Amino acid sequence: MAVRMHDMCSRDETITASRYSPKRSPRRRRTVALAATALMLVSAGILGSGAAPATAFVDAAAAPLPTAGAAGAAGAADRGGVVTAERLDVLSAAQVRAVLTAAGFDADPAILRSGVVSYRLVYRTIDPRGLATTASGLLALPATDTRRLHVVSYTHGTEIARADAPSTATDRAADGWGQAPALTYAAAGFAAAAPDYLGLGVGPGLHPWMDVPSEVTASLDLLRATRLFLATQGRTVDPRVLVTGFSQGASAATGLATALRSGADPALRLGALAPVSGAYDLRSVELPALLDGRVEWPYGVGYTAYLLVAFNRLHHLYDTPAEVFRDPSVEALFDGEHSGERFVAGLPASIDALLTPHGAELVRHPRGRFAAALAVADATCSTLPGPQPPPPPPVPVPVPVPVRLYVGGADTQVPRANSEHCRTALRGHGIDAPIVDLGAGVDHLGSNRAGTAAVVRWFLTPGGPR
Repeated sequence: MAVRMHDMCSRDETITASRYSPKRSPRRRRTVALAATALMLVSAGILGSGAAPATAFVDAAAAPLPTAGAAGAAGAADRGGVVTAERLDVLSAAQVRAVLTAAGFDADPAILRSGVVSYRLVYRTIDPRGLATTASGLLALPATDTRRLHVVSYTHGTEIARADAPSTATDRAADGWGQAPALTYAAAGFAAAAPDYLGLGVGPGLHPWMDVPSEVTASLDLLRATRLFLATQGRTVDPRVLVTGFSQGASAATGLATALRSGADPALRLGALAPVSGAYDLRSVELPALLDGRVEWPYGVGYTAYLLVAFNRLHHLYDTPAEVFRDPSVEALFDGEHSGERFVAGLPASIDALLTPHGAELVRHPRGRFAAALAVADATCSTLPGPQPPPPPPVPVPVPVPVRLYVGGADTQVPRANSEHCRTALRGHGIDAPIVDLGAGVDHLGSNRAGTAAVVRWFLTPGGPR
């Protein structure tokens, strides 16, 4: 989950009201969970959707951004169409390394050799109900004359404030965290696509936190928008997408991998998967850790509250916040506008102070719509298609996709059992996914830094994922 409250705490502890990253886990999934996931992916338009048709590209920083209503008439057929593209910055390689160093990320000049040009793309996608809307995302490109680019999809961890999403976290002097991973991949020669998700950045509405289907559609449609945008520059993309993400974004990454592996877009396919510190098993690993105090304050309280608020918006878990929260005003903290400081100041001191008896019962023993929603969030590792039997000639034999799961040895926000359950689920599909320990002293937020450094090197390995 990875809430970054660094504004409220120190940068190293970060739960920052803007960095709240969820966790998703691949529990030992049952058939009903698989069916629920497949149904949601289909109904959300993830599986079985074709490539988005080209739409008018506008390179206009001042172009008015569309509302969800304006996009609604376009329908799902226009998914991935570019609405606006705004150039954000042009950085030399030295400037990129300076930003990364200030944010605590690796800045090895042997890896980060290129300058970076970054853009905010506003593009067409769909909301959790399948209705047309828009979303925004960061596209970071290497400042080179390379015409054909490999794309890295990076999905970020939890952000409480919409302004802390990758495409709007532009005050790098104050905090380079939001853009650091994308800058890393771009400076290493990749095109880095980092979706803000729905309701963050400059997208309309509220963010449906931990809703894997909408995270996947937002990620997939940004890849389509990236392809269209690069075409206006005379550049093309390699169809093999390298997928990674941190905390909340780790589950989004495994969900995107499933969509790509299942043929969601015939022009794209999964090249490699490298999620970092994901909460792949909310129900049987993450929720118990939140409730029994293993996830320290303010993270445990913050994640629990956010889960109830966000899932209620989509699945109607309660009628009024007073049913589940002792202080009903907690719900207002998740409006996308609270800074980290204000967010933490509004949190109760403990889980007991947060939840009413009914709220505690709901979280400890999920039933009905809540249980079904958790099953979907927890199924990302269980639904990734494994090796397929060789098709008859002349169709080429499918190539096994390399997968690695990255964890921090001192992560107290997302227990390692999440990744162990994911590995077990993937093995059930014939996928070998080793767990890479980033170090005994690496905590949750530190795993984003260490994981980015490790993953970019893996992606660059000669004869490796690419």
